[in-house]
Amino acid sequence: MNYELRIADVGAGGAGVGVNRELIAAARAALAQLLPGREATSFEPLGSGHINDTLLVTLAAGAPRQVVLQRLNRAVFPEPEKIMANLTVLADHLAARLAKEPLAGADPRMVVRPLGGSAGHRYFRDPGGDFWRLITYVEDAVHREALATPEAAREAGRGLGLFHRLTADLDPARLADTLPGFHVAPGYLTAYDRLLAESKGGDDWPGAADCRQIIAAHRELAGVLEEAAGRGLLSPRVIHGDPRLANLLFDRESGRAVALVDLDTVKPGLLHYDLGDCLRSCGNPVGDDPADLNAVRFDLEIGRELLGGYLTEAGSTLSQADYDLIYPAVRLLAFELGLRFFSDHLAGDLYFKTARPGHNLYRALVQFRLLASIEAQEGEIRAIVAAGENMSNRKTGNNEQ
Repeated sequence: MNYELRIADVGAGGAGVGVNRELIAAARAALAQLLPGREATSFEPLGSGHINDTLLVTLAAGAPRQVVLQRLNRAVFPEPEKIMANLTVLADHLAARLAKEPLAGADPRMVVRPLGGSAGHRYFRDPGGDFWRLITYVEDAVHREALATPEAAREAGRGLGLFHRLTADLDPARLADTLPGFHVAPGYLTAYDRLLAESKGGDDWPGAADCRQIIAAHRELAGVLEEAAGRGLLSPRVIHGDPRLANLLFDRESGRAVALVDLDTVKPGLLHYDLGDCLRSCGNPVGDDPADLNAVRFDLEIGRELLGGYLTEAGSTLSQADYDLIYPAVRLLAFELGLRFFSDHLAGDLYFKTARPGHNLYRALVQFRLLASIEAQEGEIRAIVAAGENMSNRKTGNNEQ
């Protein structure tokens, strides 16, 4: 949920009940700079991001009729110009790959582009310093709250695998690192240690002691991927950075995965941050913010189908070390996100948007419950990875980049 957004449909003459009028006014001003001469008939909240304010804008006439307007979080993305440059590089690369080699299952809607340019500006910084941008809207596509069928889980994995397959030949050095330190768990652990020593009172909340104990018991886990990279087992690749279920789009009719969105985190990084996070996010059927903490678990069937779908597209790009580190990556990503949520709780909820006091603490407990479920099923998860590896190896000659 985009927790700071309180928006309803807005006609050209005003705002609906409960609308954040300041946001609508700012959005209209930004749209006038980005698409001069185009009148908006409605602004609607879009997606479930924790960081940016995202609006679906319907325009009165002309093409396109719908666009995505975003106000980026300056605290998280202090250099948004680099994000825009990355989006252009990625869109150009994906479009060229699809034009050169049409692939079964690849949808042209996966090419999400910045808008503006000849018609206006590619981005706009308002008088208050906020950064606004327009990107293409992926039509006839939907988010899923959960993966209700094995086919849906396989499609989620295939969508991420296709992204990795199509970007395997994109030099990661062409992309700026828009979030230095993102997913680097040793850095989060250092920041946590500092926050714990300077706690602003959040440390006394019920459940905080459990979080501290879990973090203390898993400190050695934080460096598992970075240490593997340091030994030369893993190399930087182009990664999405945040491929959780909320950022996957599926065709409204067929259910096929068509696009990954929220591309602000695209950057050079370790592929396992993507795969581990996708398995972590999709493998918990009740999501990251469930009503019942006891319902949190890692679903092996979802994990099996998702990994199978991923490997049908990207299996030929993986090394033996890549396969060996899939289980540690899933375990790490649950720990990392729990560590980040708890750290933000201690810091006073500065990074993730919250709906209530203690929200980030609860989110941390969810991730740590998921971590326990993952660890309790280590043997089964490793067996799923081994079976997927064997299947991919048998098909290697048929799935070239």
